[in-house]
Amino acid sequence: MLFAESRDGGDRPWMMFNMMASVDGATAVEGSATPLSDPDDKALFHALRILPDMILVGAETVRAEDYGPVRLDDDEIARRREQGLDDLPRLVVATRSADLDPSARVFSDPANPPLVVTSTDADPSRVEALAEVAEVAQLEDLSPSGILERLDDADVILCEGGPTLNGQFFAAGLVDEVNLTISAQIVSGKSFRIAQGDLADPPLAMRLDRRLIGDVSLFLRYLRN
Repeated sequence: MLFAESRDGGDRPWMMFNMMASVDGATAVEGSATPLSDPDDKALFHALRILPDMILVGAETVRAEDYGPVRLDDDEIARRREQGLDDLPRLVVATRSADLDPSARVFSDPANPPLVVTSTDADPSRVEALAEVAEVAQLEDLSPSGILERLDDADVILCEGGPTLNGQFFAAGLVDEVNLTISAQIVSGKSFRIAQGDLADPPLAMRLDRRLIGDVSLFLRYLRN
């Protein structure tokens, strides 16, 4: 079903987002989204990763969630091959400061190193250290449009957050699809919403395309009008 859905971003990659929030809108518990997840959400997380050419994630989320290399099972890889896609989507990490630990788990697969997009103003010593474990692209324009210009060979990009990175893309109007899991928990506290930052002006009109009810959670797919 996922591959049967049309995803055409026109002159730029199709931007799809996958996020989770509690009933009261929290995206993390003590800094991590993991406590909000359940088996159904994890299954959707992996299913969505079958689709894109690239997976984009912010450095803060990489650190908070201890991101690892992208892994798919044999059936998932076979489905990608049927669609003419590479075996694995390319992981892209966005960081203005290049403040990432080269020994972090995300860099642990030398056969599939991530692409790190960072600023031309990033600390040269950090850039040099990351270049040992990843491909590093320093961009003069690290805005959402600048990132997409660097990633323009992708047809579909899946953004997995976090809220700050989402907020930048939403404010720029660069969103085509939002997959939102509502976790059946009330968290309270001071957690961010799924997008944080500048106001989208005007607000982006979305339409509800699909809703699924899991054993615990609710899954919503919104498309941009």
